[in-house]
Amino acid sequence: MALLSKQIRKSSKLRKKLLATALTLSLVAPVIGPQVGFADDQGYTGEEGEATPYVGRGAITTFKVAKAEGQPEIEVATQDRILEISGKYFRDANGNRSLDGYEDWRKPVSERVADLISKMTLEQKAGLMYINTHTPAADPADGKFVTEANANIVINKKLRHVIYRLSQNLGDVANYNNQMQQLAEGLELGIPVVITSNPRNSASTDYTNITNTQDQHTFWPGTLGLAAAGDVEAVGEFAEIARQEWRAAGIRKVYGYMADVATDPLWARIEETFGEDPKVVGDMNYKIVRGFQTEKLGTDSVAITVKHFPGGGARDDGQDPHFANGSFNIYPTEGSLEKYHIPPFQKAIEAGVASVMPYYAYPSNASADQGLEPYSETEQFEEVGMTLNKGIIDYLREGLGFKGYINSDSGAVAGSAWGYLVDEDGNPIPNVQKVAKALNAGTNIISGGSTPELVIQAVNEGLVDISKVNESITYTLSEMMTLGLFEDPYVNPAEAIAAANNEEHRALAYEAHQKSVVLMRNDKTKGEKLLPLTEEKLENVKLYVEGFIGVAPGRNNPNPQKTINEESAKQTAAFNADLKKMLKEEFPNITLVDSVDQATHAYLYIKPTQSNWDNNPRIDVNETTGILELDRIIEIQKAIPTITAVNFTNQWLINKLEPNAAALIGTFGTLQEAVFDVITGEFNPVGKLPFAIPASAEAVEREVGDVPSFAQEEYKHFTYKNKSGDKYEYGFGLSYNKGNVPAHANETGKPDHADETGVPAHAKK
Repeated sequence: MALLSKQIRKSSKLRKKLLATALTLSLVAPVIGPQVGFADDQGYTGEEGEATPYVGRGAITTFKVAKAEGQPEIEVATQDRILEISGKYFRDANGNRSLDGYEDWRKPVSERVADLISKMTLEQKAGLMYINTHTPAADPADGKFVTEANANIVINKKLRHVIYRLSQNLGDVANYNNQMQQLAEGLELGIPVVITSNPRNSASTDYTNITNTQDQHTFWPGTLGLAAAGDVEAVGEFAEIARQEWRAAGIRKVYGYMADVATDPLWARIEETFGEDPKVVGDMNYKIVRGFQTEKLGTDSVAITVKHFPGGGARDDGQDPHFANGSFNIYPTEGSLEKYHIPPFQKAIEAGVASVMPYYAYPSNASADQGLEPYSETEQFEEVGMTLNKGIIDYLREGLGFKGYINSDSGAVAGSAWGYLVDEDGNPIPNVQKVAKALNAGTNIISGGSTPELVIQAVNEGLVDISKVNESITYTLSEMMTLGLFEDPYVNPAEAIAAANNEEHRALAYEAHQKSVVLMRNDKTKGEKLLPLTEEKLENVKLYVEGFIGVAPGRNNPNPQKTINEESAKQTAAFNADLKKMLKEEFPNITLVDSVDQATHAYLYIKPTQSNWDNNPRIDVNETTGILELDRIIEIQKAIPTITAVNFTNQWLINKLEPNAAALIGTFGTLQEAVFDVITGEFNPVGKLPFAIPASAEAVEREVGDVPSFAQEEYKHFTYKNKSGDKYEYGFGLSYNKGNVPAHANETGKPDHADETGVPAHAKK
């Protein structure tokens, strides 16, 4: 959607709000500290390192009582922490050599938690109210990932929830977990650590990024690729496999997946979504929750935190609420919140999701009527961030029936507490008041900071009742105990490596890559379709291959285009070397040539890139997204029949790329081997576009930012029409056995359920 000032006449109020927000940033800068700290609070880490093969470093010795009938597995790092009572074994968490109520696994979780809370000081409780990034030593020669210096948040701040963002092999991850648990075991009350991560089984521009390497997680296409494959059951299979890997490595909580619906094509975080169809997004999130958590949360589960309630896709000009200029959610379409954005969260709740993460943004009163209980007689919403917004959280709990806990986004109760940074007189609101506002609104754990002293202050000053704190840590301690961490928080690095390298699982991941490929054009050359390049055809093919890889500049870059140019050139050179090596090894029947002049055909892979962190939404395929040689691409396309593959992390504007291609392929973090399986006919393409491709920059300017492309409210000329006359609408995709006509060629592109409201029966009671 274009900037709100261009779309909605009553935007003068909103412009004033944005100006106030911009002023706020300068006013509160001394309060929130340096920009680097602020960025870390929001989850930005920059370089995350690369996985190296596991060599056994960092392993610790543990002592275990094996699981048996009527006896859970007990594991400790200090042998005298095992208690034997009447033939049963227990973990002596506090080391007092007697069995406390919270240590007795025979008791109901509720009783154990109540006993533990009764023994905790306010300082200890406050530590459990926070989760923050913990960065271990990435490549320690001595194997010590966890040191006293880097574990301050656990030792002194008393946090027991940490976010792990590196991309190490699973053996190292397992030993990192064990070292963290050993540290916590020796501290008061012996409360274990919950290690959390963003999704880590696919490529990612902005978060934990992995590749298809030994000893690391199985490598799947991105979530858009899973949506393109359209196989909901396979998503459940993926989640089950990923759960085994995460569980084996000791990561017991996921910051994900996203139930956001991709309704604004400019938003950089579309890469992390399951596309623009609320039903597909909901169905896939249901499978994700059930796969990771299992049918009922237990000792083999990995807990899910679905995000970003009530839906982060309703953006204005693609601006994201990590930044002040994207600090609001706008709903210009009446009822769009419940019709399009809420249904995926309903499915996650139905699946039993453990926690929900609200987004940073506040709901704008410039929105059309959304039918929710109004904030006041004059305002539809309280214009404060979702994490601090009692009306929004009450709607989640009372309207949708959510029974789990609320996990704030990183920094949403600090420097990004939009709408609650300054008071009516322009004075900075103290951080303790932000914490009180969030807790009283219903938030249970605060992400992106290590300031438990603010919770202590809020309680001592009467801003928050201690019952709110007890209620919040009851949620998180119950989850810890249900996950089995109070009996055995340790893992076996050998089992983690075995899970990472399971050949059957890797084969299923590879099949998902194949299914994610979308064939978008397939012209005739010399009287027959260009693709597939069968064994017979390849006898007369000399193929020129080249990739064009875009790199984003990162946050606060003083010269972003210079970085884009330099890093894109480096990544392009590395990609091309790897591509040629792979083709020679995996597809020896393809004759490669070194120049276009020598070639009969070409394969060009285009990977435009934008980052959410550079705060510059853009979907042009040019130098701004790292595609430095667009003219050269077009020249090659005009010279010889060219198969052009585009990696769609966004709904790129392909007006210049598409017309001269002889075949066009859409990929979504897809392995090149899988793309060539489709090109050579080893795999019949089945993928369908998980979103529509916009017709032009003007179409993006005029589109409605809170509805899918197939919605009746959307700009009717939004969708791109290709050279063959096919519209690249939601769900488009060709296959070899269907020729050039998709099965739904005469349909409008909207799914059968497009006109369903998604409003729960009890929503307005």
